[in-house]
Amino acid sequence: MSSKDFFKSVLFLCRFVLPRRPSACHTNHGRSQRHPPSLEDLASQTVVCDVEGTLLRTSSTFPYFMLVALEAGGFLRGLLLLLLHPLISCLGHEVGIRIMVMVCFFGLRKEDFGVGRAALPKFFLEQVGLEGFEVLRRGGGRRVCVSSMPTVMVEGFLKEYLDVEVVLGRELKLFGGYYTGLMEDRVIGFGHVDLAHHQLFTHCKEGCLVGEAEKRRWHPLPRSQYPKPLVFHDGRIAFTPDAISTLCMFLWFPLGFALAFARALVFLCLPYALCVPLLAFLGMHSRLITSDDKEERRGDGSQLYICNHRTLLDGLYISAALGRHLTATTYSVSRISEWFSPIRTVRLTRNREEDAARMKKLVQEGDLLVCPEGTTCREPYLLRFSPLVAEISREVVPVALESWVSMFYGTSTGKLKFLDPLYFLMNPFPCYEVEFMARVATGAIGGKECSSYEMANHLQAEIGTRLGFQCTSLTRKDKYLLLAGNEGTI
Repeated sequence: MSSKDFFKSVLFLCRFVLPRRPSACHTNHGRSQRHPPSLEDLASQTVVCDVEGTLLRTSSTFPYFMLVALEAGGFLRGLLLLLLHPLISCLGHEVGIRIMVMVCFFGLRKEDFGVGRAALPKFFLEQVGLEGFEVLRRGGGRRVCVSSMPTVMVEGFLKEYLDVEVVLGRELKLFGGYYTGLMEDRVIGFGHVDLAHHQLFTHCKEGCLVGEAEKRRWHPLPRSQYPKPLVFHDGRIAFTPDAISTLCMFLWFPLGFALAFARALVFLCLPYALCVPLLAFLGMHSRLITSDDKEERRGDGSQLYICNHRTLLDGLYISAALGRHLTATTYSVSRISEWFSPIRTVRLTRNREEDAARMKKLVQEGDLLVCPEGTTCREPYLLRFSPLVAEISREVVPVALESWVSMFYGTSTGKLKFLDPLYFLMNPFPCYEVEFMARVATGAIGGKECSSYEMANHLQAEIGTRLGFQCTSLTRKDKYLLLAGNEGTI
């Protein structure tokens, strides 16, 4: 094995040898250790880990660069990277990295680059190997991760979600606040043989070689073992964009756009009795679950419905399930979305007194839908419910919503939010599940009088239990501060 290949797949550890591959471990004293010590020996040691070689279950960096190209640069930049993939595959690792960096980063403004914080962590976490993470997690000393990818791509994931203290990656050159697509000459990272690697290696007592065949037997890191829960993430791409999957996406675009246009026309022009079966024919799957008090829920009086917020189409699916139009409250929906919405939408101001008065008036006029989370959440978590929902009506009907997509996410925090419904409708087989729960009196819980805050928490817990989602105290402000760097105000 060449020295270059060795450094691309070696994990430098202090006093640790990976199980099942004892013959592949080496020490600085020229001895190999046949039997690995226990993981407890790592309690006071520093672990130096190669991200691509021994933390992730695949060493390919192409999907992550494709995410940067698509999310930060646009689909044309992603298409260019895809066309260059055969050439990149034929070149050496270092040359391939430099080409991908140039294609993905050239001309991007540093202050606007948020993909490393908002989109990439989800895909990195899905590729973390449980076996490699156990080594990193049990290191009681300093945790150091080294990557051949730019620091701006991996630092957010490693520090925020894996509690890594030191991240050594490639640094990008800037000109006038914009990325030039070039990297600094000083290389710090595995996969590139230079003096820096040899100096780093001399400080480690042992190195352990992990081959690709070994990593293919690794298990994915369970969500329950994430050091920090992945509640929020952004970006349009819902799949890992390797070369084949990305090619399929570009081939799907013409048909997907035409299909989205047809689905939108059905939503806008046809009555619900015809809309639902025709949309099912067009590939939009939906499932309706009702409670035992179905007849009471369908009475003639106006009703307040509350639901967890999945996409901008929540109100349309609930209206279709009811068989009648209702009014939906919104916070930051674009004017374009409001113009094309087949149901009435009313903007809220985020002024508590004004919003309460407005919603009380609306619920007296007819059925009203409120999303007490105030923003969407893609993952199986519920954000904090606003207590206003318990103050504007004496009873509410909770509605539990779940949605699934395979290609594009129908939510975003960027400036092109008006495209959210289009992206959702462009999915080959988008799915929605609508479950009407029993109506709840807002003045008491179990016969005991309660405050509006207690009722809001109770409603959140009931919907969370029904969906199997975890309740949190996070808010819209927390989401936008993490993903967009602002408080979610427009």
